[in-house]
Amino acid sequence: MAVSAVGSSATSAMSGSRQTIAQNFDTFLQLLTTQLRNQNPLDPLDTNQFTQQLVQFTGVEQQLKTNEFLEAMMTSTQNANNSQAVSYVGKIVTASGTKTELIDGDARWHFAVDKKADITATVRDVNGNVVYTKSGTVNQGESVFTWDGIGNDGRDREDGSYTVTIEARDTDGKLVDVATEMTGEVTGIDFSGSEPMLIVGGARVNLSAVLSVRAKTVADETPDESSI
Repeated sequence: MAVSAVGSSATSAMSGSRQTIAQNFDTFLQLLTTQLRNQNPLDPLDTNQFTQQLVQFTGVEQQLKTNEFLEAMMTSTQNANNSQAVSYVGKIVTASGTKTELIDGDARWHFAVDKKADITATVRDVNGNVVYTKSGTVNQGESVFTWDGIGNDGRDREDGSYTVTIEARDTDGKLVDVATEMTGEVTGIDFSGSEPMLIVGGARVNLSAVLSVRAKTVADETPDESSI
């Protein structure tokens, strides 16, 4: 249903644009015809000026038609992306990135380390300001970092986009590589932005950030993860 609505909206906008173009074309012809009918017989319309007007209008009309064609291509691509996004509902996706959404006091980031490590997670708002930090220890493999939206100063933060930076060190204090990813079931799609967003748990993931898609299994009901 959502895909049809988006497609219909775009088509409606293009139809309105074509109507405007047609109205402008008719107005131009009316003005030109009136100009020819009422020209001074002793001082007729300059042929060069008349030809120049026609050439200019033809050029503008061709450009408008080109724009319509490009809009149609963009709409077709957008509808294809929307259809692809809808097909992900109910599937388990893994997406890259450190960005997620805080919604109703819940934000989650998935990450993985190749050995047991001490973790320091730093959350930043859209302006790059540090709002929360937390330390802990995770085992080798995939882990999840959750944040309840309360900053270091004890104040609740507004819902919105936040990013996390995770530093991991082993028992010797050496840095450990961290793969920041998000894995979860797609429960819905948000078409309000320029790109479809997959709703994964409490987070929103860009369609272009998806790394893998698979069917949901029983094991996904009780994931084996560390958490901090």
